[in-house]
Amino acid sequence: MNLKNSCLPLKARFFRLLLFLFFFFSYNSINAQCAGEDASITICNIPDTSTQSINLFNLLGGTPTAGGTWTDIQQSGGLNTSTGILNVWGVNESDTYVFIYTVNDASCADNVATVTVTIGGYAGVDNPNASACDDNSSVNLFQFLGNFPNPQLNGFWTDNSGSGALRNHLLDATVSGLGTFSFTYTMPAIGSCPAVSATVDVTVHPAPEPGETSDLILCDSDDMSPYTNLNLLDYIFGQDPGGKWSESGTSELSGPQDTFINVQNIYNTFGPGEYGFTYTVQPSHPVCNPKSSTVRIIIEEQLDFTGSTLVVASDICEDEIGRATFVATLTQGAEDIPDGSYNLQYQITGPIPSGNTILVRFIDGVVTFPIPAISFPLVGAYTVSIVNIHETTGYNACDHIIGDISDILNVYPLPKINAGTLTIDNACEDSDVEVQLSGNTNLADGTYRITYNLNGSNSATAQQVIMTVVGGIGTFIIPSNLLTVQGNTTIIITHIINLQTLCENTASLSQGFLILPKPDVANVRVVINDVCENQPVIATLSGFVNLSSVQITYSLSGANTATATAVFSVVSGTGSFTIPSNLLLNTGTTTFTVSEIINTETTCGVSNLSITDSFVIYKLPEIPTTSNREFCISENATVANLVPNGPQYAWYAENGTSPLSSTTVLTSGNYYVAVISSFGCVSQKALAVVTINDIPAPTLDAGGENFCGLDSPAPTLSDLAANVNGSGTILWFDALQNGNQLPNSQALQDGMTYYGFDSSTASGCVSENALAVTVSLSDCDGEEYELMIPDGFSPNGDGTNDTFNIPNIEFLFPNFTLEIYNRYGNVMYKGNRDTPDWDGRSSQSAIIDGVAPNGVYFYIVNFNKDNKPPQQGRLYLNR
Repeated sequence: MNLKNSCLPLKARFFRLLLFLFFFFSYNSINAQCAGEDASITICNIPDTSTQSINLFNLLGGTPTAGGTWTDIQQSGGLNTSTGILNVWGVNESDTYVFIYTVNDASCADNVATVTVTIGGYAGVDNPNASACDDNSSVNLFQFLGNFPNPQLNGFWTDNSGSGALRNHLLDATVSGLGTFSFTYTMPAIGSCPAVSATVDVTVHPAPEPGETSDLILCDSDDMSPYTNLNLLDYIFGQDPGGKWSESGTSELSGPQDTFINVQNIYNTFGPGEYGFTYTVQPSHPVCNPKSSTVRIIIEEQLDFTGSTLVVASDICEDEIGRATFVATLTQGAEDIPDGSYNLQYQITGPIPSGNTILVRFIDGVVTFPIPAISFPLVGAYTVSIVNIHETTGYNACDHIIGDISDILNVYPLPKINAGTLTIDNACEDSDVEVQLSGNTNLADGTYRITYNLNGSNSATAQQVIMTVVGGIGTFIIPSNLLTVQGNTTIIITHIINLQTLCENTASLSQGFLILPKPDVANVRVVINDVCENQPVIATLSGFVNLSSVQITYSLSGANTATATAVFSVVSGTGSFTIPSNLLLNTGTTTFTVSEIINTETTCGVSNLSITDSFVIYKLPEIPTTSNREFCISENATVANLVPNGPQYAWYAENGTSPLSSTTVLTSGNYYVAVISSFGCVSQKALAVVTINDIPAPTLDAGGENFCGLDSPAPTLSDLAANVNGSGTILWFDALQNGNQLPNSQALQDGMTYYGFDSSTASGCVSENALAVTVSLSDCDGEEYELMIPDGFSPNGDGTNDTFNIPNIEFLFPNFTLEIYNRYGNVMYKGNRDTPDWDGRSSQSAIIDGVAPNGVYFYIVNFNKDNKPPQQGRLYLNR
């Protein structure tokens, strides 16, 4: 496609360039232009209805194909991409727009065309009669320019009058003041279209003044007789005359000019509330809105808190004085209290009187508020009373009815027992001990929780017990489970709490007593390890304290059942014994339980025990099944190659006690395999005899590598194998490492090395080492074979007789040399076994291009074998 109209605006030419590059690399020229030729149009007279709608397809040059697609790449907003119709009035900014027409046909040479449309500016129509109100801070000037079509958006406004009130397209009439002001909207020139403008003259009119009002505030308990003929004009000033009065539902006004109302009648009819009477003033020009001001008659309701309840939470103990948190909750009585904020005044009487006024909020008839801890500084009873309440959002026109709203908060004393006396009798181990507290205490009758420690032979920390106090004397029990060790024990009471007042105090009151001994078995434990079948089972008991010999009673349950006793010594708290084997006849899981332990020195015992451990007697695995194995020495067989194999099997050498590694290389001999269970139990061993077969490398007969390449049929690997000595079949390879095995029918190649391995059909083994044989095919008898020397050749490149060659000379006379001379005696060529053929080029004389011409040449063949004399002759070269 070609670029046209180079004078187009920069934006249009940019898009045209993009399109050209895209389609230049995307499509091949074939036969026809399907999209037509590019076109352009400029529209300056925007209001002209004849140019409102433009069919872009009709603008295309050439013979465009219908049915293509249109693309509005600049999003002008005016193109119907289905029809190709451009609505110029729908484009809201003047600019140069590029529209693309595309025909999706691969056979087209040019399936894209563009239409460039320059749309000039349109500023709207002049308007000398616009109006605004002086209370409007954002008058949109565009509304005065008309909308058929709409003015475009990319122009600018000018304040012709210098009002200082223009803000972009908005007039702030509160700044300009009253008067008429001129503003011009200009659309700049574009392309060949000139700049255009429209002017708006705005007259700013005054807003009405409704005046300032004051309110009348009363309590519903007030005498309202002075307000039975209240003049509303007494409560408004500064208003424009001629306004009208209105009200909402009291029916006190007889008409718009009536200014008198009866407040007593309003209250009698409607009760407490807020009632408004509105004065409305109309504007001098309809561009301004009417304005109003309202006189409010407010009659507040006197609230009745009779029957309300106050709860102050909560009672404290004397050690909380100054740091406790106190919250009071006030709940309404029979009369509902409206939700909202109130100023509440309370008063405290008691050991130290106080009070405060705070801000609170009633929600659903309930209010909570904090009381500072400093309000309750001493032990005693405090009465908290509500003395006054007022709404914070009201006008305090009423003194509300409070009545008696109060609650009592107690500061309780701490219990003190350090000057008291503890009485305790001696007791045996594992017996409850009663403790009596009496003497100089301040304990009132009731229940208390005691915390104590035990020191001495028995020790315990932070033990708690309930103590009942009657007549100043308290009793409680130390449980037997805390008194398990003989000797002197001391109880120390460290804490006491009154369960009625929840007041608590530290204490330091102690008393000693004696515990008579019993065996200490609290930490006795038994451990029995799992074993394999037929192994001894040993029970180890530990945790004995101060014992040297014990007798236990135990039972067996599970796989084996029995009841028995055992006596054994204890050293450093630990002793053990072997459970008789006649009690353990079965494999499986058995549970061992100690039910009684007796100190054999003192005969003191502890029964009803349940010290247990479970153990397993594992059955030995079945003897495995194996078989004798044979391997070739070349296989480098290891223990991993024996059967069976796996993590559960262990292989042993003859008389070996430790399992062999899976990588142990096998030798001929006896090996043994056993099964090892997951626990480690080893079965009986099974024998496997291992035989390692070794085949030596084959040997070559003297001269066995020599053959005549002229023999028929040609010698093969079978012929070579006939000269090799081995125990079985000879296998031939073309390399020693990673070589390919060759068939016996493979024809021998002169000078090639072959590698032969001996093999055994019986064992399937192949010799570990190979025989390397380098073959010679020159072992031929010159007298037996006739040597024919050609008398000419034709090196013309036709593929026939192109070189001078003496057939089979390399087999009969492998060390021969060949010399060829021209008729002048110059050497033309020298050859041997490696270069036996002459191609008619000189390799020795400096003739033109090295190419020997047609003619007669002479040769000399030196046989260099069996003293055979050289042979001379002539040959003819014909190209």
